[in-house]
Formats: sequence, C-alpha cells, structure tokens
Amino acid sequence: MSFPGGWELLIILLFVLIFFGAKRLPEMARGLGKGIREFKGAISGITDEVNKAGQVDNTKRTADSGSEKSDEQKKSDMDSDSNSNSNQNQ
Repeated sequence: MSFPGGWELLIILLFVLIFFGAKRLPEMARGLGKGIREFKGAISGITDEVNKAGQVDNTKRTADSGSEKSDEQKKSDMDSDSNSNSNQNQ
C-alpha cells in the first residue's frame, strides 16, 4: 500500500477544511498533538519500567549466582553447626 501523493494530500486537506471548518482545524490539531505527546510519554514510561525490571532481574541473578550454596545446603550447615555445638556442651 502506497502513501498518498501531493495531489491526494491536497484534496484530503481541502475536504477536511470544508467539512470541519477553519475554526475547528486548529483545535483538532492541538488535540492530536496532545494525544501523540501522551502516547509517547506512556510508551517511554513502559520502556523505562521494562528496562528497570530487566536490571533488577539481572542484579538478582548475579547475587544468586554469587552464592555457591543453595538454601538447602545452608540449612543443613546450620543444623550440623547446632548439633556440633550441643555435642561440645555435653
């Protein structure tokens, strides 16, 4: 599908001018501009949130991979430490 050329755009603009009038045209353009601005702001906000979530996820993965022992291994280590302490006290 091709975009309208010069004459087609002129006819479309003339039709819009006749249909909506000269007074409504600037209001419509202003509203369209505000809508586009809000849309771009929402898109950039979503992009920022996705990037932050990715950074947090990567940071969490790095921290998790840095600890060599799993939670189960840590629990068993604590259990063995507490058993050895109780045996020493007897």
